[in-house]
Amino acid sequence: MRWPCFLILFLLPFTCFAQYIITGKVLNSTDKTPVANASVFLNNAMAGSKTDDKGAFTITNVRSGQYDLVVSSLGYETSHQNIMVNTDIRLADISLAPKIMMLQEVRIKPKGGWAKNYEKFKQYFFGNSAYAQQCKILNKNLEDLLDLDYDSKTRVFTARSADFLEIENKALGYKIRYLLQELKSDGIANINYYEGTASFEELKGSKSQKRKWQKNRLNAYEGSSMHFLRSVISNSFTDEGFKILRLIRKPKPDYKGFGPKYNQTLVSIPLVTKDFVKLTDAQGEYALNFSDCLYVIYDKKRAHLGDKDSKNLLLSPDFMDDPLTTTLIFNEPNAFFDNNGIIINPLSLLFDGNWGHRLMAELLPVDYVPEAIK
Repeated sequence: MRWPCFLILFLLPFTCFAQYIITGKVLNSTDKTPVANASVFLNNAMAGSKTDDKGAFTITNVRSGQYDLVVSSLGYETSHQNIMVNTDIRLADISLAPKIMMLQEVRIKPKGGWAKNYEKFKQYFFGNSAYAQQCKILNKNLEDLLDLDYDSKTRVFTARSADFLEIENKALGYKIRYLLQELKSDGIANINYYEGTASFEELKGSKSQKRKWQKNRLNAYEGSSMHFLRSVISNSFTDEGFKILRLIRKPKPDYKGFGPKYNQTLVSIPLVTKDFVKLTDAQGEYALNFSDCLYVIYDKKRAHLGDKDSKNLLLSPDFMDDPLTTTLIFNEPNAFFDNNGIIINPLSLLFDGNWGHRLMAELLPVDYVPEAIK
């Protein structure tokens, strides 16, 4: 188990751009024969490969960080393995268990309900941004692939997929294979959550299309949680355009179910790295740790405001609704993240604001590296 180290914190310049190689072999767990043409990839990343006739694979151009290595093949159970990459890795043989076919329970649902729920699903999965309008699921027979349900009494919407969704994102230039393990949207608590397994590949396009994708990717990256956490590691978040404040949030004792649920006080003194980040005893991992909420502002101009201007911002009646801000609400004492700027235990945090609205349409691979626009 990882533990935060509270005594000392060393944050070095962000030098995580070295690239490594992962090699290994995939075998049938029953008879130890090679499994050919299996997909081997790093979850939510560009890096991936296929096994050859001998079951061997090589994944190149891997950034340092913690990953979920996924092995998938038709007729076999999918394998997951957590790995930490900070050098070239030769993995022990990976055994895939043949899939046992079982009869599935048939759930009878009202006719016409699936199409209505599918419209809800696209909103909760892709969002409502301009990028979301350029996303499309390519699979046929989606009614057999997607299990969708909405409970009108609890106002909870849930979804999961029986197999990988083939998603085309023409805004960012990616084709994504996504196995949706769970999507949940709670209309009363106003909480949306989804998780799954994904592999990314570049769409083919003209030079002008690729320049547009490059620009859109950079736009999706700037101000994102990935951008923030990477800038925290390098201790450069102020220069990158972020300002971090303490938000004291207390439930209203007389809350009646409408209007503001909390009494909130924003402290105008900016936080520094040591106030909310700790090292852990696991190499390449860090922990966000704070007794209250973190209020993150992203704006190249406002991140450098003086105290007087900053106080004027806080006095604004709608400062909490600013689209360039995010409130980080801790569900657990520590939110762990890695060198790639990815939260390892995502349920440890709630994002209220900007980051909470960045859904699948804005999703970048975890090994994304910003490039200068040519």
